[in-house]
This record gives sequence, C-alpha cells and structure tokens, in this order.
Amino acid sequence: MKPATLNDGRPTPAQIWNSAPQLAQIPTISPSLLVPAGSRVVVVAPHPGDEVLACGGLLQLLSALDYPLKLISITDGSASHPGSNQWSAQRLSVFRPQESVEALRRLGLPLHSLKWIRGGFGDNDLAGREQLLSQFIARYLQPGDAVFTTWRNDGNDDHDAVGRATAIACALTGARLLELPIWAWHRPAREAGRMPWQCARKVRLDTWSVARKRHAAHAYASQLLGDPLIGLAPMLPPVLLERMREPYEIVFL
Repeated sequence: MKPATLNDGRPTPAQIWNSAPQLAQIPTISPSLLVPAGSRVVVVAPHPGDEVLACGGLLQLLSALDYPLKLISITDGSASHPGSNQWSAQRLSVFRPQESVEALRRLGLPLHSLKWIRGGFGDNDLAGREQLLSQFIARYLQPGDAVFTTWRNDGNDDHDAVGRATAIACALTGARLLELPIWAWHRPAREAGRMPWQCARKVRLDTWSVARKRHAAHAYASQLLGDPLIGLAPMLPPVLLERMREPYEIVFL
C-alpha cells in the first residue's frame, strides 16, 4: 500500500467523514443480492492488503455463502518504503506475500480453494500501463463475474489506474464492476460532491466480522511500521485503521 497524499498533507479524522448525512441515506444491500447466485467473486487489489481494507468484511460474508473466490494482486507491494534500508524492496517482495497469506487466514477464507493470481506489476507506475493492465485482468474474468476493485476516483494513483483498467476489463468480458472507496473517505473530494452517492450501497457487518477484518489488517506489519531513520510514516496510518471499526462497507454499483 502507498498512502494517498491529502491536500493539507494530513488525513482527515474519520469521525468527521462519518458525519456526512448521505451515509445514513445509503440503501442497505445483502451480499446475496449484491452478488447473484452462481457468480464468481473476483477481487482486484492494486497492492497487498487493499482487499482487506476495501472489502475484508464482505469477503467473509461471501465466503460463508460459498461463492467461489478469486484474488488478483496487481503488485507485490515491494516499493512501499522507498529509500529504506530496513524495508528494502528485496525484503518486501518476500515479506508482503507472507503478510497477505496471514491476513487471508485471519479473515477465515478457504486458502485451499482460493484462486490467487499475482500480477507482478511495479508499484507506483500503474497509470502508465493501463492498457496492458486491463488486458491482464481480462484474461482472468468471465461473463457473470462480480468484480470488486478500488474506485476510479479513490485519490491514489495506483488505485485509480486499477479501477479504470478493471472497468475496461469488465466491459470486454461481460463481468460486473463493483467499486470500493478506501482513501476517498479521508479526502476533501468527498466534500466536493464527487462521491457517487446515488450508486452507493451499504453492506452491514456484525461485530465479529469487523473484529476479524481489523485483525487481518494488522497482519501487514510492514505497513504499520514506517522507517523513522528516513522520516517515513507508516503506510497504514491510524485514521485508516480507525475507519475499519465501522459496522459496514460501501460499494459503488
């Protein structure tokens, strides 16, 4: 994961964003209505861990309903700590896939049957490779798939690029696109009216699902620790972890 740069350089407190009146007006939808029976669930994650931040609760619910699951990890996340000797790209290329395995285990997903595709694309350069990226994603999709990915206006270059590329891949294959905001909740773009509230649906999570999701996020030890020696802040700041306490996830249809 790479933190999005906010206008004033600081994340906006989650409780401010959570007070938006539109949140209370978002219709609730059940996982079984969100994903039709017989569909495969495909999650396209720009970086390791984005699948947990975006839809870790929903993945638990869909797994419990026995939907076939496929995870496409576009990058290996090895560029998350530029300039760090402690968290070198070589170390992260090994460490972050291990963190992902542990996070998925904490979510309770069936690792023996989960189809997991690793793209091997480089972090922070996805916007320049969108055509290749959309072709890569389309290779693993089929008509009727429910495809979850980061929102095209999330505010992180990689997230936005993957959202756009996945939209093209879905159009090419007849899959259904479902977008997930992560960093957008903590950006002024929300105040500017860019959030597509009319397309939003709320998936309710119980206390246990929220707890497992937060536990899974903490499997990404490398992202919880920056590198003080070079002034590098954690990739997963407290404001993002705080929002994960909310008993719902938002999906844009």
